[in-house]
Amino acid sequence: MRCPKCHAEETKVVDSRDANDQREIRRRRECEKCEHRFTTFERYQSPSFVIVKKDNTSEPYNRKKLEAGVWRAFKKRKATEEQVANMLNELEEEWITMGKEIPSTEIGEGIMRKLKDLDEVAYIRFASVYRDFKDLKTFEKELEELSNR
Repeated sequence: MRCPKCHAEETKVVDSRDANDQREIRRRRECEKCEHRFTTFERYQSPSFVIVKKDNTSEPYNRKKLEAGVWRAFKKRKATEEQVANMLNELEEEWITMGKEIPSTEIGEGIMRKLKDLDEVAYIRFASVYRDFKDLKTFEKELEELSNR
């Protein structure tokens, strides 16, 4: 790590700890040349894979886009940023093991599986959009399956 003051490349880590979530590490560093102390934050690299949609088109994975959909399902429900972040972190770990191309069905089903355990109303909201419920009977069938588990 280059010193921001004198630009020397010889720095050492003085202190290291988790930052605001488990995906970031805060490091306190000191330049060995000028002894200037500074802080850096290291983030785990977001997974890079491609989502293959139902119509066989592809697009790069976009966590923010997925997160926005999840938050829409949680509208006016009790969910914390930590719960949503942990859910997506766990799912990303699953998806990354599947290779560079992930079917969108895997993404949708994974989110629904996690939402079912987290909040049933958010699950139904997400499922109604993801599965494109056409009528009330489809909606009722999903509610019945949920209540029978």
